[in-house]
Amino acid sequence: MRLVIAGAPGSGKSTFVRTISEIEVIETERSATDQTSLLKKQTTVAFDYGRFTFGSSLEVQIYGTPGQARFNFMWDYLIKGAHSYIVLVAAHRPNDFHYARQIMSYMNQRVGIPMIIGLTHTDCPGAFSPVEIMAKLGYMNQKNRPSVMNVNPNERGSIIEILMASMALVVERTGSDRSPKRGEFGQPGQSMSRNTYPQPKSLFSRGY
Repeated sequence: MRLVIAGAPGSGKSTFVRTISEIEVIETERSATDQTSLLKKQTTVAFDYGRFTFGSSLEVQIYGTPGQARFNFMWDYLIKGAHSYIVLVAAHRPNDFHYARQIMSYMNQRVGIPMIIGLTHTDCPGAFSPVEIMAKLGYMNQKNRPSVMNVNPNERGSIIEILMASMALVVERTGSDRSPKRGEFGQPGQSMSRNTYPQPKSLFSRGY
């Protein structure tokens, strides 16, 4: 299974990959030279790559995208080979919400694969609630709202939970399209009807 982690600079993508990967992470970080330097000294310019294995048979290849729009040619390259993707949104930086919405629009124009919104930095001062963030991202209709979960990129257990949710969406979608063979996840990037997948462990299913 190939999973893409997207999001604005500083949302936690590289940390996510480093925390969960069982192999030495392939990183393409360079010194930040634009406004990103206000958030961190280095930024991803191509991708981060890590790998995680569930049990003895399911290997999840995890690709973290660059956060800056000037590297969106890598977004295009990575998302077209993915089975699902997670968009990380820093809950305490409202100025990033519109940009996160643009990232999702970019991805959804290219593929129709399952997507989860992962809220990071939810324990920081000034963090917005899931309901407020989803409204800012343009998801006013609950029926068309994707799954949204809190995730701490520094905690392995938190990441495993969102990975399992992502896999559940892929399995559910593959099963609804056709009867898969055992262990089969379908073709990367295949076109599917959008926003019809279930919401495993969604924050909204918990009454938030």
